Amino acid sequence: MSRLDKNILGFLVALVAEFATHFNLSQDVAYNYIRDHHGLEYFFQHYNILHTLSFEENVEDLIMVCSNHGGTLV
Repeated sequence: MSRLDKNILGFLVALVAEFATHFNLSQDVAYNYIRDHHGLEYFFQHYNILHTLSFEENVEDLIMVCSNHGGTLV
């Protein structure tokens, strides 16, 4: 695995943890919610920008993306 891949994966794990904390969910449930509502697609398409933003901004953006794809957590 390349260093970039490790950085991306580490950032994703941290972001899922922040999302889970924000909604008081387990990390498994948070990951599945993000995956099911197109959050992972958004993450991988925009990683180059997302990693420069705060976790708070990223969680808010994920909430919006997931809401736009049928998610109900707000």
